[in-house]
Order: sequence, then C-alpha cells, then structure tokens
Amino acid sequence: MAPALQRILLFIVASVLLTDAVWASFVHFDIDAKSYLAVGVLSAALAGGGLFYDRVRKDARLSAMLLATSFLVAFSAGFSVLNYFLLTVAGARIDLFLAQADRAMGFDWPSAMAFMSRHPGPDLVLKIAYQSVLPQIAFLIALLGRKSRCEEISGLCLAIAVGAMATVFFWTFFPSFGAFAVYRLDPSVADRLSLALDSRYANDLLNLLATGPGHISPHDVKGLIGFPSFHAAMAVMVTWYARRLAYVRWPVCALNLIVLVSTPIQGGHHVVDVVGGLAVAALAIVLADRIVAAANKTPLADSVLREASRAAA
Repeated sequence: MAPALQRILLFIVASVLLTDAVWASFVHFDIDAKSYLAVGVLSAALAGGGLFYDRVRKDARLSAMLLATSFLVAFSAGFSVLNYFLLTVAGARIDLFLAQADRAMGFDWPSAMAFMSRHPGPDLVLKIAYQSVLPQIAFLIALLGRKSRCEEISGLCLAIAVGAMATVFFWTFFPSFGAFAVYRLDPSVADRLSLALDSRYANDLLNLLATGPGHISPHDVKGLIGFPSFHAAMAVMVTWYARRLAYVRWPVCALNLIVLVSTPIQGGHHVVDVVGGLAVAALAIVLADRIVAAANKTPLADSVLREASRAAA
C-alpha cells in the first residue's frame, strides 16, 4: 500500500475519531468506553503489524491486508458512533415517501413478504446471502492480498469510507429506516419468515430516533440507515473489486445479485433504497479509484486537493 494511501486512510480515521471526541465532550452520551478502547487497541495492533511488514519485513501483501483490516475496524467503530450521535440532529423521516415510490414502481412490500413466507427454502437462501456481505469483505481483502493487488485493497477501503460518508450525510437530513418501519405484517406471515432483521428491529430504530441513542456499545451496533442502502452499496463494491480475480468474480457476482434481491426482504428495505445504494456504490468506486490513481503519482496534499476539485466540479 503506497505511503500516500496509508496517510489518507489514517487521516480519514483520525477525522472521524476527532469528530466523535469533540462532540462527546460537549454532549453527554452513554458510551461503552472500555469496549471501544478494546476495539482501538485491536486496530492499533493491526496497524502496527502492517507497518512492521511494510517497513521491516518488506512484505507488501501482508502489510496491505493488516493495514486495511485495521482501517476497517477503526473506521467502522468510529463512524457507527458518529451515526448514533447524528440521531440527535436528524431531520424528518421520509419512509412514507419511499414506500409510495416503491408502489409507483409496482412493488408491494407486504405482498412480497407474504410470498416469501410460503417459500421457506428461498427465504433461507436470501437470509444467508444477506448476511454474507461482511464476511465477503474480509475474504476479498485476504484474497486480494494473496494476489498482490494492494491497490484494489486501498480502493475497497476508500470506497467503503466514501460510500459510508455519502450515505450518512444524506440520511442525516432525510432519515429513513425501511419498509418494515412503515408496514405491519400479519402475524401468520411474520411467524413463517426467517429474517435477518424484523419488525422488532424496526421498532428499536424508531425508538432510537424518538428518544436518542441511549447506550452506545460495539456489542450492540444497529444499522440505522434505510435509504440509501449501504448494504446494497457494499455488495456492489465487493463485486467490483473482485472483478479481476479469476474463478472468484462470477460466483461473487452471482452471490451479490442475490444480496440485492434479498435486501428488501431480509433487510426490510424499500426497493428504492437498493437503487440508492447502487448510486452510492458507483460514486464511491469512481472517487476511490481516482484517489488511488492520483496518490500513486503525486504527493498526498496534491492528490487530495486534485480529487476534491474534481468532485466539486
């Protein structure tokens, strides 16, 4: 991983953590500090290992894998905390508008759920696919490292960061929690479904928006965002960065097509959430790949400024 890219990833994590710290210093939040400290120690240990293999052992593959894992651990923890903080300043929900958009496209969420309740086999397949995204990211980082594709590892990390920031920025102004926060399923339907996320999860999200984040702990982190679906965005990102890996790209592509189909069912999303996730993924991938290309050719400050100018244009 190029030194400039290492510094960019460090800058992103430091900015998120600093924002969390400053906000928490002005507003009292119930944060599980000990658990987050343990996460920080883990991330620091991974980063230390990555730098050791970068500067001492000169193993670029292992260094890139360790640094990427360190970044994703720290960024995910810090950014999830920030997302919880943003509950306190979020705007008015847009779920009813999104549900209307789904119906205008001909998709009826309660009918789709009733259909899936009569097909437990496909329902289970969708659940497994939906829950595979985070393991896919870990698997992809390991495989890219083994194939010495360090630039793709950097691109994946940056795309995840850019996509998360774009998603949370939009959600803060126009929060939504998905179709399962709008509709109430008939018990006879709900009882036959095996879901990754269900109506109880939706009620928890609505309570968080109404009463505040409550106890914030890495042991009980909830995905708060309905539109755009970051789950769908990550599925696209994994597919994109696996595209050059022989024997893997087509199975990954097929699996993530199933993930996209599963998102309204297993994740309780509106279909339009998935469409939004595709747009976020495209934006994040383009910007991340440009940053990687620029960082490999120019000093850090020049590359960041250049990419910021392009994004503004």
